[in-house]
Amino acid sequence: MTSDTARAQEKPTRLRRAITGPLLFAFILGDVLGAGIYALMGVLSEKVGGMLWAPLLLALLLALLTAGSYAELVTKYPRAGGASVFAERAFHSPVVSFLVGFSMLAAGVTSAAGLAIAFAGDYLGTFFDLPTIPVAIVFLAVVAALNARGIRESLGANLVMTAIELSGLVIVIAVVGVFVAGGGGDASRLTQTPEGTPAAMAVLAGAVIAYYSFVGFETSANMIEEVKNPRRTYPRALFGALFTAGAVYVLVGIASSIALPASDLQESSGPLLSVVEAAGASIPSWLFSLIALVAVANGALLTMIMVSRLTYGMAEQNLLPSVLGRVLPGRKTPWVAILTTTLVAMGLTLVGDLATLAETVVLLLLIVFLSVNVSVLVLRRDRVEHDHFRIWTVIPVLGIGSCILLLTQQRPAVWLFGGILLAVGGVLYLLARWGRNRAAARTGSPSATTDTRTTTEENHDNH
Repeated sequence: MTSDTARAQEKPTRLRRAITGPLLFAFILGDVLGAGIYALMGVLSEKVGGMLWAPLLLALLLALLTAGSYAELVTKYPRAGGASVFAERAFHSPVVSFLVGFSMLAAGVTSAAGLAIAFAGDYLGTFFDLPTIPVAIVFLAVVAALNARGIRESLGANLVMTAIELSGLVIVIAVVGVFVAGGGGDASRLTQTPEGTPAAMAVLAGAVIAYYSFVGFETSANMIEEVKNPRRTYPRALFGALFTAGAVYVLVGIASSIALPASDLQESSGPLLSVVEAAGASIPSWLFSLIALVAVANGALLTMIMVSRLTYGMAEQNLLPSVLGRVLPGRKTPWVAILTTTLVAMGLTLVGDLATLAETVVLLLLIVFLSVNVSVLVLRRDRVEHDHFRIWTVIPVLGIGSCILLLTQQRPAVWLFGGILLAVGGVLYLLARWGRNRAAARTGSPSATTDTRTTTEENHDNH
């Protein structure tokens, strides 16, 4: 594809197209790697014993199914808003579109609040003894400032932080490799499962947990208006990042099992540090704390970038107040969306106990993923003028099955809390529509009940 053709396929947008392939790859990889892997091995070992690599591999395959649907829809409809855009086009229902988008918003803002608390907690406590909540709020303010400064600056910082958090995992793999080469470790643990638990059941139970470590790739869908040549760039960056993260995870799982018995991994609050110490490497504890801090900070930055762009996209669809679509003239960043979502995240840090909220985040994202996989099938009959990525039909079908399978593993209490959040979202939508209808009645302009998809397309054409 020539550069002229690529530019012709880049639809007009008010945002700056500054994201190259390597930057997008680093964005997705950094968001997927996150901070979870630094505590994941101990939790996983409770489910699968020494077969840590198996659920990680299965979770990668399940994540790739939904990623295939994202690759097709994002390149077919390259607009900020992600899953909510796809749902509105597929189901022609502003209510469904809003609830899907709201699920992403609720999950993202809650995740950012949890990451801020994690940053201000034990990780930072290794270096400074400071109160958690004030530090978390200041941390979110710094993240917002970097987000508002510009997408290229934000992803430049992400590039550095991703390299740091990846280096910690590479250290684990390398030191255990040297350990094994010297005759240490026990490779027989790689096939051991908890006593009395069939291997297939253990791996499935572990995959439900391991799947959480791959969540994060969906945030990239809300960056597409700022990506150069999205048709070629997005699928390559998406699949490349997932395969890279999967390979690193599987190797870390293998290294962890060889270096330590499952019982030792379960007892450790810093399992990867325990693995490095068991391998005889003299890595100071503060170094892994620092790497974990960087990983948490990176996850928060990437999550808030996604949430602000999703909010901007939903405002462009008339699903949220239009003020949220305002963009800084020079920086071309959605400053009102950034400010609003940051304030909400700050408020959530005051909740303190986010354990149930964290589980609800996963439930909400699975609902979003289910919607995306259904949408890609429904929208096959919708033709677009530009070339786009197309996935095999069987992939979204299997993606639907994987989402349903993982949804069945959620606790009833989490379903209840998720239902309450979605009900709140429904009320907010009705209030927003009521306000738009009142404004329309005063001015004599078309009602807010007009097809939001048509209105959105007209707005984009005018841009």
